[in-house]
Amino acid sequence: MRALFLSFCLMLTTLAAGADPLTPDQIASYVKPPLLLGEEVDETGVYALIDVYGKPAGYVFETEPLAPLPGFSGAPVNLLVMLDATGSFIEVRLIEQNEPIFVSGLGVAPFEKFLEQYRGLNIASPMVVGTPYGNSGGGASALTYLDGVTKATASIRIAHETVLAASLAVARERMQGVATAPPRAPDLDHDEPLDWAALVAQGIASHHLVSNARVQAGFDGTLWAGDDPEALADPEAAHVDLWILDLGPPAIARAVLSAQALEELQQFQALSPHDEPLLLIESARHGLVGEDFVRNTAPDLISAQQGGLPVALRDADLFVELAPGLPEGRAMILRADRRLGFDPTSEWELTLQIQRAHGSFQPVIGSRSFGFTHATPERFFLSETGPSALPPWQEALRGRAGDLGLLVVFLGGLIPALLLGQSRLAGLRTFVPLRLGVLAVTLGFVGWWAQGQLSVVTPLAVLRGALDGGSLAFLLYDPVSLLLWGAAVLGFLLWGRGLFCGWLCPYGAMQEFAHHLGRWLHLPRLPLPDAWDRQLKWLKYAVLATLVAIVLLAPAELETAAEVEPFKTAITTFFLREWYFALYAAAWIALSMVTFKGFCRYVCPLGALMAIGGLLRLRRWIPRRPECGSPCQLCRVRCNYRAIRPDGEIAYDECFQCLDCVTIHDSPTQCVPLILARRRSEARAQNLW
Repeated sequence: MRALFLSFCLMLTTLAAGADPLTPDQIASYVKPPLLLGEEVDETGVYALIDVYGKPAGYVFETEPLAPLPGFSGAPVNLLVMLDATGSFIEVRLIEQNEPIFVSGLGVAPFEKFLEQYRGLNIASPMVVGTPYGNSGGGASALTYLDGVTKATASIRIAHETVLAASLAVARERMQGVATAPPRAPDLDHDEPLDWAALVAQGIASHHLVSNARVQAGFDGTLWAGDDPEALADPEAAHVDLWILDLGPPAIARAVLSAQALEELQQFQALSPHDEPLLLIESARHGLVGEDFVRNTAPDLISAQQGGLPVALRDADLFVELAPGLPEGRAMILRADRRLGFDPTSEWELTLQIQRAHGSFQPVIGSRSFGFTHATPERFFLSETGPSALPPWQEALRGRAGDLGLLVVFLGGLIPALLLGQSRLAGLRTFVPLRLGVLAVTLGFVGWWAQGQLSVVTPLAVLRGALDGGSLAFLLYDPVSLLLWGAAVLGFLLWGRGLFCGWLCPYGAMQEFAHHLGRWLHLPRLPLPDAWDRQLKWLKYAVLATLVAIVLLAPAELETAAEVEPFKTAITTFFLREWYFALYAAAWIALSMVTFKGFCRYVCPLGALMAIGGLLRLRRWIPRRPECGSPCQLCRVRCNYRAIRPDGEIAYDECFQCLDCVTIHDSPTQCVPLILARRRSEARAQNLW
């Protein structure tokens, strides 16, 4: 096995080939009349679009040269984007992708359906992948929501960020009136003494009032003219009393926030350095959000624009406690992404939507919008810097926060129990039901719910990314799997492959349940002869070596070859695939009813990789006695994995940490040496009498 491991390492030195860019003729085939393909405008493969009269009409380009954000295959998703002269999407087409879920799991149809949503949208419009929260009663939303693809959220985010990053790069370089200035970041070293009076006097805190009379004037002559008795009764009172401040500069934030709120803001800025925090304080009767507003989403009653282009605002979900002396009212902190062109030093407009409802049953909603301008002095910000496009890993973390929290609790209970209480755990009379309960959580929560089934595709994608010199940031798009990989690596040091293969693999758990079902049905056991078992255990290493060779020599075929793993079928898609994939995955489950976990032991390439990783194991964690193996063979006979050699030594590269041998070793009624020792002791006691 060590020789195979060395061969595996040597294979990592070969480089994989990348995809060639499309030729002009190939690009022209995607361009439909009345547009025509023009000349190439730069070395990144951006081509002009022209109309039938030869006039400029937009641009067409592949995303890979401009935004090579790696996907889960390790390779970028390559898309063809067509923009008109105003920055609106004419078409977004899929050129090449190797995302595992779309190659053969869901197929490319859902991916292509997702890309159709860009048609007609403008690059300057704030777009997010997801579903709008709340119901504003028919009011317009400031964000454009793109429907994602179930079970493929991370891959869709990668594609969306690829489209935006590449399109903004072209827009900034080529499109007058659409291009936005590089973002300005707050100068963290700039400091000056400020208090509330100074903020107001210098216009750093802008104040905006809208009276009841002004709002009423907006609704006069409409269905909703009489639907606000309070406005009619007191027209001079304030309907909106709004303060706006930019909290990005530390000097401003220190002047308006309490110590606790300031600390939370600083933590937010460290995690989201490209987001500009904007404080709103509303002291009158209107408020800032509707009743159905959900934290950490786009505000339903607030939008913004700058230079005629929308600015995406989103709740920062931060604790807001104001310093003494500030206006009292409802306060919230919004965030605007500077990477998308928001410049805090240039005047921007915040729009507040005021709604009225007519009728008590299914009321008709009417709205009027009021705009307020704001800008922050340039001295608080650094000079302009170049654009920086980062993968939205923060968004992925927030989206999976609940699953991550539950997984941390699960791992935080399981790992210490196995490390510190192994013998006590194995000695419980209820150990088997307890183990099956843990495996049920692994299958149901980790696998089917959290979609945390690890696959050999991920380390192979890391290999390909490393050889190609690409970023490995794609790993952050699936934080649940990344956490499981971290647990597996920790398991290498403490137990070898046992932690993951024995406790955390959903498909392995499914096979173990099949084994117990076979015992319940009184099906015969069909173990392979020892000689066959020893030879077949090498098969998984051959499968792994073949996949590595494919990555290096024919990477386009990897996703097809990786179907040797039935995980995508059984866990990711719940067997809802083509019949031959479903039959293949189910056949291994059925086989496990008579031959214990045959796929895991003989074929699984991920198991082979885990066994190689197990070479990092730092200790022999299964207790042994001198009598183990000679004369006692009980543990070896009972081991379903055949991971105990005739001499009693444990083959840790084949051990799945089921703890059956630990149970036997510690049991005075099962362990033969303990039984014989007890009998000898009893005999000596009788002789003494």
